[in-house]
Amino acid sequence: MKKFILLITLSFIMTVSAQTAAIKGNVYDAATGEPLVGALVSLSNSNQTALTGLDGSFKLNELSSGNYSLKISYDTFLSISKEVTTDKNSQDLKFYLQSENKLLNEVVVNGKGKSSDEYTARKLERENMQVVNVVSGKAIEISPDLTVANVIQRVSGVSIERNSNGDGQYAIIRGMDKRYNYTLINGVKIPSPDNKYRYVPLDIFPSDLLDRLEVYKTLTPNMEGDAIGGVVNMVMKDAPASKPLFSVNFSQGYNQIFFDRKFMGYGYSDINKKSPYELNGKSYQATSQDFPKGTLAYTYKNPAPNLIANVSLGKRFFDNKFGALLAGSFQNSYRGSNSTLYNTQLVGTDEYASIVNKSYREYSEQQKRYGVQGKVDYQFNPSNKISLYSVFLNLDNIQTRNTLTTDYSSEYHPETGDAKLVYATRTRFTKQQIYNNTLQGNNALLNDKFKIHWSTAYSFASNEVPDNTNINVNGEMNNYVSTRTKLAINPITHRWERNTDEDLAGYLDLTYTLPLLGSKIDISAGGLYRDKQRSSFYNNYTLAPTNPNAVYGVDFTDYSQLDLVVSNPTGAVSNSLTYDATEKTAAGYGMFNFKTEKWQVIGGVRIENTNQGYNLLFPAGELRPTGNQIYTYTLPSLTFKYFLNNKQQLHASYFRSINRPGFYEIVPSKVVNEEYQERGNPDLKPAVADNFDFRYEFFPKAGSQLFLGTFYKNIKDPIEYTFLADATRGQDTYYSPGNFGTAKNFGIELDYITFFNKIGFKVNYTYTDSKITTPKDKKILDTDGNLQKISVMQTRALYGQSAHIGNLSVLFKDSKKGWDAQLSGAYTGPRINTVSQFVNNDLWQKGFIQMDASIEKQFKTHFSIYVKANNLLNTPNRLFIKGTNVANSNIAENNLENNGRTLIRDDYYGQSYLIGLRYKY
Repeated sequence: MKKFILLITLSFIMTVSAQTAAIKGNVYDAATGEPLVGALVSLSNSNQTALTGLDGSFKLNELSSGNYSLKISYDTFLSISKEVTTDKNSQDLKFYLQSENKLLNEVVVNGKGKSSDEYTARKLERENMQVVNVVSGKAIEISPDLTVANVIQRVSGVSIERNSNGDGQYAIIRGMDKRYNYTLINGVKIPSPDNKYRYVPLDIFPSDLLDRLEVYKTLTPNMEGDAIGGVVNMVMKDAPASKPLFSVNFSQGYNQIFFDRKFMGYGYSDINKKSPYELNGKSYQATSQDFPKGTLAYTYKNPAPNLIANVSLGKRFFDNKFGALLAGSFQNSYRGSNSTLYNTQLVGTDEYASIVNKSYREYSEQQKRYGVQGKVDYQFNPSNKISLYSVFLNLDNIQTRNTLTTDYSSEYHPETGDAKLVYATRTRFTKQQIYNNTLQGNNALLNDKFKIHWSTAYSFASNEVPDNTNINVNGEMNNYVSTRTKLAINPITHRWERNTDEDLAGYLDLTYTLPLLGSKIDISAGGLYRDKQRSSFYNNYTLAPTNPNAVYGVDFTDYSQLDLVVSNPTGAVSNSLTYDATEKTAAGYGMFNFKTEKWQVIGGVRIENTNQGYNLLFPAGELRPTGNQIYTYTLPSLTFKYFLNNKQQLHASYFRSINRPGFYEIVPSKVVNEEYQERGNPDLKPAVADNFDFRYEFFPKAGSQLFLGTFYKNIKDPIEYTFLADATRGQDTYYSPGNFGTAKNFGIELDYITFFNKIGFKVNYTYTDSKITTPKDKKILDTDGNLQKISVMQTRALYGQSAHIGNLSVLFKDSKKGWDAQLSGAYTGPRINTVSQFVNNDLWQKGFIQMDASIEKQFKTHFSIYVKANNLLNTPNRLFIKGTNVANSNIAENNLENNGRTLIRDDYYGQSYLIGLRYKY
């Protein structure tokens, strides 16, 4: 009986085994070695088919033992067929597909047509001599991110600084603040529309215009030298290599915050784009009739759904020699935030500041973001090409900020619900624009031994804030009931601000290839010249009521009913923020690039000369109404790569770089922004850094990678903002940039990407430790018992640097059923948000996790439907002081002090949802 049972069991196992035979393998691009995702694998004598996964793998299950004819096909590649037997030899098959024609294959290798693919991004990371991270256009398309600023937070070593509605705005690379980075479009530096600084706000760029995003963390001599943190290069969409491109995308969504409250708006379309001074001349006496009251007439409503749309058209003509692309993007979104801000002051010899009032703010923002780009190129032959690229970007931000401030003075009685209040509303319309026009050429002579790359670029950036209006009204709370009472003294201000940056630049790179030691060496030389012109305008007016005793609810119930008189009818145009400035940059470099089978080295030196100056058009008592700085820096660099084998390599580099001050930072201006006064520093010097980098790189299989590296930066004269005491009025403080000795920045980076058929993981983590020593104030009692302020030195982390940042993205792709999904989490550890004037009173941002998700379903009709969700955890932005003051115990607020910390700010942004339809051919 036992033998019979054993025989039956063996027969059953053999039957099951015969029925569950399988064919497994991978499909690759023969030219690049990259896995082909979505290749069709079919059996001629079976109904079974499979599509390759994220790693190019496939599996055909439940096959009977025997012989099969396997066919593999993929768009724009030649199909292949192979006879396969279902035995042990059918488990790890590898297939390499050739492109449909040789010319197309040449174009593909050069990054055209497939340059937005995920595996092209991995190839660029592997082959580049700089330490670089690349986000592919395909990854951007299926990600939850709508702007470049949100895309870049997925890159290792990068965290973002968010704006008032919770969207990313600036990149902090390797713990180095946004000021230490610069931004390129197709390799050409662009000016910033920012009214203060030279760094570019990345939220102006719609992500759907990009072919890929590159973040360079090391420099070579042929790159501009003013990046201590890194370089952001946006490679924009290009004409396709083969088939015509047509894609259109339309989506709508909503922000969770407006399910709970109304959107506050105003008549921004009626405001004057120019001030009375600009319209009528310097001697004009403005009246209240020159200020339309649309900025004081508020509306409350449920906002329309967010609208996102984009379209791309591209084709190559004349035997693929001439290519043309036109793409456009439009985003109209309604965003907001609820913010609680506790204002503080340091009293007596207290170690930590005490809270003096609380401001509850509700932000309502409408953002209109659009961009148009076009590119044409002509390839005369494989060695000679010329292209013309143009892009125009616009961001309109229509913002209303409504504030209720509770005074925690002697009249604050939480037990009876009594307090003094201030109601304040600010309406602000901001228009930012960037325009770039670049003509580029690549030419090769002498059998490709001598190569010339040249570019000429005209760029323009502007920032306009017309009729920024503020109104302040006093109020009171009695028995927990809040009411408005009377207007504050000089309650209304109207302000006009405008700045423009205009760049004209030329680039030239020459490379000659020579034989050396059985290999070849490239000798390069070149440089650039850039002429930058900046203008800045500032003008403001103060208005007061004709009846200073007007009572709310009796004399007026709406601010637009007020009768007003202009307190300064000629306007405060004599302000140091009205100025012209220039910056002329000339640079030259020499470089060599030598490669053997085991190693590659790039080295050389770059010299950059800068002539930067300003001229105040209406000086108001400044001691230095004009200023000029001229400086030259020599910037050597050396990059070495050693190939351990075909899957492992070591990457080491050294480079010196600088960080120039911005115009706003060196102009001796004086302006009150938000809660404090800001001033420029005409003696501000550039920061200079020696940067060291080492990385181990492992590529276990195509598309997968493991990077483990470390970096160190020694920064001389780093530029940081601190609060300083006024030289003549010591009780007054202002926020100003300065150079502070030497800073150190050390870090470790881990970056891991792997795919398992339908599942993929992208993981990165960066540890950063930086130190800088700056002067701080401390209050003490002298021997006579008088309060004195002394200066002490305190060591801290660099502004904006988090010790720990990390990303985890889980991807799912089922090509056969047309599903793409992604869940992404980004962690940013605690970091200094604002440097205090006083010891131990810096404002820290609490560590936070940003969680986003997206899912897309593709159909065979070229249509797909998708859903994107952002800020799933409704992660707040919280600021705190690392200490407490017993004086705050009288404030009736929950969670104000916790774990030895004092809460200073708490911002909530709500979740955002989007559902859309895409057609792509």
